[in-house]
Amino acid sequence: MPSEIQTKATIVEEALPEILMRVVSELHDVAYLIERIEPQLLDLGGSAVLDTPDSVKVLQGIDLAVQKARGLAEFIDTITASIPSEWIVDVTTALSLVKLADMQKALSAGLRHGHSQPLTKAAGDFDFF
Repeated sequence: MPSEIQTKATIVEEALPEILMRVVSELHDVAYLIERIEPQLLDLGGSAVLDTPDSVKVLQGIDLAVQKARGLAEFIDTITASIPSEWIVDVTTALSLVKLADMQKALSAGLRHGHSQPLTKAAGDFDFF
């Protein structure tokens, strides 16, 4: 009779407000990263970038993405204040779907308001994946 090996995934249960505040932090990071793109595009293309309607639309899209990320962060932050800390959810499956290891770590327990994006990296630094 073959022995059966059962593996159990570790269930990670956390207070919903704590999880949501980590999502808020990540959204602020996303907004910051997107916001840094616009001046770089202007540096690369010079003022001529503003002469073409398509380029202006791209720059407006970047600005809109920043506003949306910050708006979502503020929305989640505000509604989180009214969620009881006793509300516990299992984040095991959700965390397993996050592909960026640093983001997965930032969204995991114990890193409230952690950041997945190393915002202090020097220019020219990059990660192989």
